[in-house]
Amino acid sequence: QVQLVESGGGLVQAGGSLRLSCAASGRTFSNYNMAWFRQAPGKEREFVASISRSGGIPFYADSVKGRFTISRDNAQNTVYLQMNSLKYEDTAVYYCAAGSGLIAIMSPNGYEYWGQGTQVTVSS
Repeated sequence: QVQLVESGGGLVQAGGSLRLSCAASGRTFSNYNMAWFRQAPGKEREFVASISRSGGIPFYADSVKGRFTISRDNAQNTVYLQMNSLKYEDTAVYYCAAGSGLIAIMSPNGYEYWGQGTQVTVSS
């Protein structure tokens, strides 16, 4: 089992920044690809960003490319999502996820473990 706990969400004005953190415990963190997803009210959960086990090969949804940065610290068992130039449409609950597949993919089906989510609200 892997336990994931997100933090860092909150209320921010459009154009502002937030940094989300996801602390992992349980099994060896570096064995897992990590990803961030988000879900807005009335919408399906959508992929935001992913990062491979070693920290290389980050991948982003087109909607956040150039504004968000995913990173991980395997020594601290933590994955981060730096969010800059936030827009109203970024408002959602953000979830971190861990997957043991060969590669980090965009589908939620590729991740076995999920955090409880953290709310990000961007005011226009």
